[in-house]
Amino acid sequence: MIKELLLKYNQPGPRYTSYPPANFFSEKFTPDDYRKALINSNNGEPESISLYFHVPFCPKMCWFCGCNTDLLDKKDKLDAYFNALLKEIDTVAPLLSKNRKITQIHWGGGTPNSVAVKYIEKVTEKINSYFSISENAEIAMECSPAYLSKKYINKLKSLGFNRISLGVQDFNQDVLNAVNRALPKYPVKEIVSDIRDAGFDGVNIDLIYGLPLQTTESFLKNIKQTAEIKPDRVVTFSYAHVPWVKPAQKKLEQFGLPKPDEKLDMLLSGYKKLLDLGYESIGMDHFALPDDELAYAKREKLLHRNFQGYCTKETTGQVYAFGSTGISQLYDAYSQNTKNTALYIKMINEKGFATERGYKLSSEEMIIRDIINEIMCNGILDFNELADKNNFSVEYLKKICNFNPGKLDNFIVDGLMSFSDDKLTVSETGMAVVRNIAMTFDPYLSKDTNMYSKTI
Repeated sequence: MIKELLLKYNQPGPRYTSYPPANFFSEKFTPDDYRKALINSNNGEPESISLYFHVPFCPKMCWFCGCNTDLLDKKDKLDAYFNALLKEIDTVAPLLSKNRKITQIHWGGGTPNSVAVKYIEKVTEKINSYFSISENAEIAMECSPAYLSKKYINKLKSLGFNRISLGVQDFNQDVLNAVNRALPKYPVKEIVSDIRDAGFDGVNIDLIYGLPLQTTESFLKNIKQTAEIKPDRVVTFSYAHVPWVKPAQKKLEQFGLPKPDEKLDMLLSGYKKLLDLGYESIGMDHFALPDDELAYAKREKLLHRNFQGYCTKETTGQVYAFGSTGISQLYDAYSQNTKNTALYIKMINEKGFATERGYKLSSEEMIIRDIINEIMCNGILDFNELADKNNFSVEYLKKICNFNPGKLDNFIVDGLMSFSDDKLTVSETGMAVVRNIAMTFDPYLSKDTNMYSKTI
């Protein structure tokens, strides 16, 4: 049944990691606009602060990667990048109120743990010199098992990190060799054991399906091996083959790629297997153990998400991003740094900011953002509650999101959601196509949606 529904609703649409989506960002948004948005963010919600640090460097380039990365080949380039990163903090931090606390820090890339830990230490010292960190803050790093040692793990813990996300992708060495990914330094099970022994609060494992040499059977084997290690959270990412955007991906075609129906079988089989093994679904491709805070937030309708992934409403904050390609998600604006590493360094050294594009939200867009976030994360929308919160009428809210109850009919008939007394509730099955449901509340979504990936 669920397979038929996924195929029925598999159409292009935004991922809604932001609203409006990133394709609305404009180069007309200047560094001065960002500076004003930073100052204004002190008066907006949420009050708490999330920091994101982008490290674009990788010692070896994986052919499947769609991220903004640079080959880690010269120490001088690394020094220059982190000096710029520190200078960017010096530019941004004084504009933020000292009364606000950090509730989340996330390091992504690239491969952040491939750089010497001394660089991470310098940034951490800089953060501590400007900000106050909440006792319950989540401080996490995306790590490749190929460059992670027990010594590095312990050093991260001493710097305040409490969560590590391991980009395992696949346990099969033949698959890793085919995609040009470096093998783990030592067994992933032992790496996770060392992370636990060091006192980390949480461990994530990321897997990818749709890579060369993978089958449904082999992917289920990955799921089983992951569950035996028992990370707190598991993510199963779909490989997006876009060689016209990322030319290196063309090299994967020599091995052959799973067909779309095979990928769908991997998705559904992996989903069912993780539930059978005791994990709870956070989204169609995100899972957590029942005692994890994300699982609790899902049950209590307290989930949130940003460009870094799912988080709780308690730990979420306005996101202030540092480094090349970083996207800040502020109270009433988005701002993205240049993706070019050399240009990022140059702009920061000359101006203190490296803003390439962004977007200033209207008051109506901010409300629509709330509507779509609640649907996407928690599967609910209560027009009356939202109207009270914003001191608006229900009729006004329906008008600004171009609400048409007829757009919901198919979802209701298929048992994917209910709508009564101006309250929408998405069913558990409906969360598999929640992007489609959210799209009905997006007044900017034209009939031409081919600029977006498909929803499944």
